Amino acid sequence: MELVPLHGWNLTPKQAVALQRELRERLILRPPPGLKAERVAGADISMSRGDDTAYGGLAVLDAGTLEPVAQVSVAVKLRFPYVPGLLSFRELPVLSEAWARLNVRPDVLIFDGQGTAHPRRFGLACHGGLLFGVPSIGCAKSLLVGGHGPLGAERGSMAEITHGGEVVGMAVRTRPNVLPVYVSPGHMMDLPTAVELVLRVTSRYREPETTRHAHRLVNEVRRSARGQ
Repeated sequence: MELVPLHGWNLTPKQAVALQRELRERLILRPPPGLKAERVAGADISMSRGDDTAYGGLAVLDAGTLEPVAQVSVAVKLRFPYVPGLLSFRELPVLSEAWARLNVRPDVLIFDGQGTAHPRRFGLACHGGLLFGVPSIGCAKSLLVGGHGPLGAERGSMAEITHGGEVVGMAVRTRPNVLPVYVSPGHMMDLPTAVELVLRVTSRYREPETTRHAHRLVNEVRRSARGQ
């Protein structure tokens, strides 16, 4: 798959923050007209403590059956430190290598991280959606910014995530009586469509099947590389 040239990766954290503010002006917070999400992909990264190699992977699923139709994985040296709010500058160079090897283009890409629910409204899913030129969603396991009110116990219950006086995402219960996930738009996406798609590709577990397949893939590759 092709990438949309955005910038180089040899940046300081200060430069990365400034770039986030610049790039967020390019975001399109609505889905393309007539979007048909027939193939939905998940992206994930795995690494061992103290290791500078990250294992990145993409898993493309059929949105109807939730069965995988393509997957790729890579091992790439990390070049950016872990800095809260700048996760995309650490992970996207790895995921870019995987994207370049993918031979089935997804209609939507779900990231295990934030979209607009981010201090500068430009999380991993926003950055990745711009870079890959694909509608994207952030579906995180924890909040980075903001808060929300109570949710009902049943699947599909939700509450708006607010930060700085604006709605930046949605807390969504994907399974009865389990912790919610935190959904926000990335690029070429709006919040209602993002929530609908996350629920569509979530079945027996808290996380979407896209994330689960990508997570399993990268962990298997990491363990294999380390001889575990």
